[in-house]
Amino acid sequence: MTAFDSIDDLLARDELGTSGWQLIDQARIDTFADLTGDHQWIHVDPERAAKEGPFGGTVAHGALTLSLCTAFITEIIQVRDVTRAINVGFDRVRFRAPVPVGSRLRGTATLLTSRRMAGSALATIRIAAEVEGQTKPACIADQVLAFYN
Repeated sequence: MTAFDSIDDLLARDELGTSGWQLIDQARIDTFADLTGDHQWIHVDPERAAKEGPFGGTVAHGALTLSLCTAFITEIIQVRDVTRAINVGFDRVRFRAPVPVGSRLRGTATLLTSRRMAGSALATIRIAAEVEGQTKPACIADQVLAFYN
């Protein structure tokens, strides 16, 4: 985790840090499928995915990977003088590579843009969700956050 004393300290940096690794096992994929109602066989049927799928097994939902991007930011960034941080949304999301079952993901955060306002700031932070051992990130997402002090 990167701890910043103030919003201004956060906004002065480009590279914000990297999260720890998260295991993407079948139980996590199945739980996500149950929560979202997305039970497509490429995610939840290991036998069929191994036989018929293009990846040799099940893969994580893109939405699961995207949701972890928010968790990565929470793990990477702590701003001490902030009373609250609000997820405003995503400006851009691209899924670039599959996340095979059994792989590990982590996020790397980069500050893209920021705008300081009285008592707050709006920041767009790019999260690259990296699959361990792969050169291409699984997901690149530009998340907009509002920080208040």
